[in-house]
Order: sequence, then C-alpha cells, then structure tokens
Amino acid sequence: MAGEKIVNGIILIKDGKIEKVGLQNEITVPADYKKIAGKIVTPGLIDAHSVVGLSGIYNYEHDQDQLEKSDAIQPELRAFDAYNMREKLVGFVRNLGITTLHTGHGPGALASGQTMMVKTFGETLKDVIVDSVTTVSFTLGSDVSSNYKKPGTRSKGVAILREEFIKAKDYIEKIKNAKEEKKPSRDLKLEILAKVLSGEVLAMFTVQRAPEIMTALRLQQEFGFKLILDGAAESYILINEIKEIPLRGIILHPTMVRNYGDTKNVSLETAATLKKEGITFALQSGYEGYVPKTRIVLFEAAIANANGLPFEDALATITINAAKILGIEDRVGSIETGKDADIVLFDDNPFEYTSHVCTVIINGKIVKEDCF
Repeated sequence: MAGEKIVNGIILIKDGKIEKVGLQNEITVPADYKKIAGKIVTPGLIDAHSVVGLSGIYNYEHDQDQLEKSDAIQPELRAFDAYNMREKLVGFVRNLGITTLHTGHGPGALASGQTMMVKTFGETLKDVIVDSVTTVSFTLGSDVSSNYKKPGTRSKGVAILREEFIKAKDYIEKIKNAKEEKKPSRDLKLEILAKVLSGEVLAMFTVQRAPEIMTALRLQQEFGFKLILDGAAESYILINEIKEIPLRGIILHPTMVRNYGDTKNVSLETAATLKKEGITFALQSGYEGYVPKTRIVLFEAAIANANGLPFEDALATITINAAKILGIEDRVGSIETGKDADIVLFDDNPFEYTSHVCTVIINGKIVKEDCF
C-alpha cells in the first residue's frame, strides 16, 4: 500500500514500529529476532466505520450502547465513555485481521454522538486509543423517524440540525467576543458542534438515498465543515455532484449490506464505480442487528474485488484509504518504515474464502499466531 508489491520481502520490527522493509537480499535479519513467515503479508486491516466495543457480541440490552434513544440530537455523547476494550466482539474482529477500528455511536439519530479510533489489542484504554474524538455521527433518512417521535419527517430533521448548527455558530461568537467574566456557561452539545464547524472534528453523515446525500452536501456548503459521507448507497447516481464538494472521502456501506429500506438500491459495483471516477473511499463493517453484530471488512473487500474493483484497490479500501480519510495515514495503513507495526500474515490470497489469517501483529506484539 506504499508502492509496488514486494516479492520475497522482509519486514523488520523493533519497539512496536516498522524498522525496515525491503527484499530478502537487501536486508540482514539480526540473529536474535523472532522469525515469522507468511505467503501473503499486508498492513493491519482498518475498519473505517464500526460500532464494535459499544455494540457487544450478544443480543442483550446491557451490551448495546451504540445508540441512545432518549433524544435524537446528542452529539455530546463520548464513545470512549462507553467503549469496552475487553468485549468479545473486539477479539472476534482482531482474529480476522482488523487491527484498527473507527468505532463509536452509530447511525440512527440526527446526531448520535462522537466516534473514536482504537487498536484492537492493548492492556489499558490508554494503550488502545488512537484518537479519542474523530467524528460526530449524524444520520439523515428513515432510520431517524423510525427511532424517534421527533423529528418525524426528513425536512423537519434537517431543519432541527440546521438550527443546532446556527446555535453553535452563535456560541462560538459569544465565546470569542465576551470578556472572561461574561463568557457563557459551558454547553457540551454546542461545544462539540462548534468543533465540527471549526473543522477540529470531522462530520460523518450516514446518508443512503440520493435526496439525503444531496442534503448533506448542501449542509457542508452552507456551514463549511469537513465532511465524510457514510453509507452512500446511491452515490453511484450522484458522481458529478459529489465531485464538486470538498469531501474527506466516502466510507461506503458494506458491499453485502441487505438491500431494503434506505439501502434498497445498493449495487455490488459501487466500489468499482467510485474508483473509476477517482473518488476516495473506504469500506466498513457497519452495524448489524443480529449475532455476531458486525460484518468483517476483509470479506466486504473480497466481494468488491469480485465485482470489478482491482485487488490492490480493494485492499486499499481497508488499509491506506481508510487511514487517509480518518487522518491517521502517518501511523497505519501501509507497510513503511517508522509506522506502527500492525501486520497481518495470510496463508494465501486474502480475498479467497479458503484462505486464513495466520498471524496478527499489533504495535509489534503478536496477538494471534495460528491459521484457524
């Protein structure tokens, strides 16, 4: 993911970082280094949007914290206040090669809360956090009206969001212009929305249908925030409109998402279409309402590859592209000297269902070492 593939290569790891990368005949392996071999070696996989760790592996209310249903607008909710690093679902995805998660409050509310980025292995929460506040998660579409009595219609929902953004702009001005003794009291909701408007925190809009995609683009033009389109099931019919807006990128729906409701018109070929049109995108696992509560991005990328997306481009959607959209490409997403030593070893082509994840390394530590 940082140039041409290397055949018969060597990766040296030291102190949790990638020390050297190159051909076998160019690198000498120190005698005291543990040696691990794999047929195919990739960067650690990145799930660009998940609720793992807030959503647990079972169908019990006590391990489902991804969506608070008391209010449709709660951007002040912090993912790291609810994230369970020891949740079995974290181990489940780790054993399938996912080393970094962008997770947190999920779709379904106008503003459901904040997201975070974590590694899938560590001793403490401090060890695993890559970024404590990455985006505020917004949703437009029928999911909102099905979860909340208010706002009801789509236009009402957008009007409420616009009103909150205007309040946040006023809040910024009051903070900026007021004397110290007359500054307004802290308002956690407006405070985080102000960070969205200033570009300090990304805005991630889950929008599936064309009307909602267009609304998100209009809101970005009106308020100027840094926008990630999430889901974007009907993005293939709005290519020109999407190209006109300064997006961070698209976190595309899982390739195999079920086609009903707002995702009725999904296409298996959307990933290939976005690549052809030069639009930066990543793939995600999303959220599923059944055990084990998540999809696996490795499998989603494999299906995209089978439907027109070239192999290396498919791998990029769950490695370097995801890292770039989320702003962590200086640490993860490719096998380069100085980056975090997050590495996955396979016994064959990663996108073949008969292949296995044999070894997973996170921050230089072997966290899985078998092929089953």
